[in-house]
Amino acid sequence: MSQSLASHSAVKGPLLALIGFASFSTHDALLKSLSDYSVFQIIFFAMLFGYVPFSIVRLMDPNPGSIKANNLKMVVLRAVLMVSSLCCAFMAFKMLPMVQVYVLLFTAPLLITVMAIYFLGEQVHITRWAAILIGLLGVLIVLRPSVESVSLGHLFGLIAALSSAGAAIISRKIGSTESPATMILFPLLASILITGCMLPFVYKPMELSALGVMFLIGIFGQIGQLMVFLAYRAANAAFIAPMQYSQIVWAVIFGALFFNESADRYVVLGAAITIASGILIVWREAMVSKVQANLQTRNSRMVSAAPAPIIESDNAELGEPEPAR
Repeated sequence: MSQSLASHSAVKGPLLALIGFASFSTHDALLKSLSDYSVFQIIFFAMLFGYVPFSIVRLMDPNPGSIKANNLKMVVLRAVLMVSSLCCAFMAFKMLPMVQVYVLLFTAPLLITVMAIYFLGEQVHITRWAAILIGLLGVLIVLRPSVESVSLGHLFGLIAALSSAGAAIISRKIGSTESPATMILFPLLASILITGCMLPFVYKPMELSALGVMFLIGIFGQIGQLMVFLAYRAANAAFIAPMQYSQIVWAVIFGALFFNESADRYVVLGAAITIASGILIVWREAMVSKVQANLQTRNSRMVSAAPAPIIESDNAELGEPEPAR
């Protein structure tokens, strides 16, 4: 019976994750289509639309938890980093082909591994160091850095990945002491507040169709967040985290269909290498640590994303995750 349930979870979890990450990719493609509007204007309205379903879900939850922050400075810093990641990622999507942006964003797990050494005191095994170097090689192949090839869009993509990694480190540090409502609500309100302050300087009158697209951006972001959250609840993180790399496939499809983008052999090769390095890190965490969902490649560009729940192995005791060896 237990074997049957485990098999069901191994299918259900990744399937939910694939739906979630497809929703995130649709969200990104819709964003890219709004080339006439400022990133701040898009985020403001998309997050405003996203706040409505969050409020409804919270009101329907019989035990929503307190929204009071126990670590106010860390919660605020995490919110600012997540808004920074969101804004920079959106800028990158407006300037670069979708595949290139995803490759840059997929460096976040590599950055998390390095940052965890200094901020969480973790020890990193040679396997993970190898994965980091492999991932960076993949990025270099994609970018082929030179004065002509590296643009402002690439810089925004890297800043987005760095901000996302910083937010993930803080999530791991304070996630056990803060309620999910706090971890969701603060970044969401911060995004609305920060972009709202910028709105008077960048606002452009919107057609009804553009407003509808912004509404869909918010909705697809919430759907993606919900599906990925349910996926981590249904299955081990080692099965879920690699599913994020399916976004590369969607990037190629959407880029070709709607934006006249094509991926040359260097982009494909570099993306494959970066993906392999991320999967290697996930595998290492699954084999060595109590499997930690919040270590992995959560799409933390979405400011509504709460830290993923820790999913232990069968005989693990509840508690703080062990440092990776």
